[in-house]
Amino acid sequence: MTSNSLKLDLLGVGIGPFNLSVAALASSIPNLQTAFFDRKPQFSWHAGLGFRDSVMQTSYLKDMVTPVNPTSSLSFLNFLVTHGRFNDFLAGRFGAVSRIEFTEYMRWVTQNLPSCHFDNGVTRIDHDGQQFVVETARGQQIRSAAITIGTGQAPRIPKDAPLGQNCFHGSEYLHHRDHLKGKRIVVVGGGQTGAEIVLDLMDGTSNPTDLVWLSRRSAFWHLQEGSLVDQIFTPAYRDHYRNLSPTDQVTTVAEQKFSSDGLTPETADAIYKALYRFKHLNQTAPVSLRPGREVIEVMPTTGGYRVSARSDLDVVEETFADVVILATGFRPHIPDCLAPLQERLEVEPNGSLVLDENYRVIWDGPETTPIYALNHGRASHGIVDPQLSLAAWRAGKILEDATGQRLFDGLHNSPGSMIDWGMIDTPVIARKSA
Repeated sequence: MTSNSLKLDLLGVGIGPFNLSVAALASSIPNLQTAFFDRKPQFSWHAGLGFRDSVMQTSYLKDMVTPVNPTSSLSFLNFLVTHGRFNDFLAGRFGAVSRIEFTEYMRWVTQNLPSCHFDNGVTRIDHDGQQFVVETARGQQIRSAAITIGTGQAPRIPKDAPLGQNCFHGSEYLHHRDHLKGKRIVVVGGGQTGAEIVLDLMDGTSNPTDLVWLSRRSAFWHLQEGSLVDQIFTPAYRDHYRNLSPTDQVTTVAEQKFSSDGLTPETADAIYKALYRFKHLNQTAPVSLRPGREVIEVMPTTGGYRVSARSDLDVVEETFADVVILATGFRPHIPDCLAPLQERLEVEPNGSLVLDENYRVIWDGPETTPIYALNHGRASHGIVDPQLSLAAWRAGKILEDATGQRLFDGLHNSPGSMIDWGMIDTPVIARKSA
């Protein structure tokens, strides 16, 4: 792709799982001209957290294409067949796919899509009144009728945290692991990422001299899962959520937090068993789990850090560490390449782009040239938005909206949910008078 006069129907910024689903489904649409760009040299997904035993919390059938186009050659099942591991996979009776294998699958998808361009990020997006004008790191200028933003979220870093070699976000953990042996370590954050880091430190080769796990949550809560809980990860529930009032949406997202952000039972049980070994079999207990603590300051000291945390008893506790790992999650992020359009975009109070029903960003440009944003709709579209569960469904919705065509029967043939959300089409029976 070298032409400066290239014109596209749709251009994708970033090639993570969400934009990859758009690219994969778009490849089956005749005459649709698309291209997707990423500054990384090849596909990667949470490379700093690729633990050997980490598994997906989403079914492998909810891959890049299957939910809306099950005959696509870019499915996870075809990946298994192509690599000669279909029978081995079935025989393994895996309850879930490892994150390493699913990442390998997604990388394979990119290798089968000529529309995916790595080592060439988008640096600037403007609008000339009729279409978008996009510039890339390699000096290309490309025009496109539509844009999809799939650059992911940014690490959430506590205010004034002294980032460096020994104080870093949890998403970078594996890049630092070799330097952690024999250190005093504090892990901040009580979600699944924090749990996996703690477990790795306990079971791995790092052998910290002291390990403290801080969480502002009142306990180390498990993931809420099961058939009925999973109904909130359906298109029908997403539509129901969209009809709630803004106040009820905020309350609902908070209530549903642990349906996506709790500890898997397997990880929690493994941590407990490791704690038992440390306490009763090794005659030592170098690990301390401390829920109900909110970190209020991380201060550099001579040779390390002082971590101050306020407990749920309103007592400030201090812990000294050589290394601080911030498993503090992610926050919405608008990529710098949108700077020329920044003042024309509507933004949520939390920093997300404001989206409509079909994931279009609300802005003052012409409706014929939409901007679509992926992973910006947790507030407006519900807790499912950052999850892979509806990635293919959302990608299909975006492509149908961008083309104005009905393209995928899978978007229209499903009844949606086993639960009757909201109002039902039955008459209200009047209360019998006394």
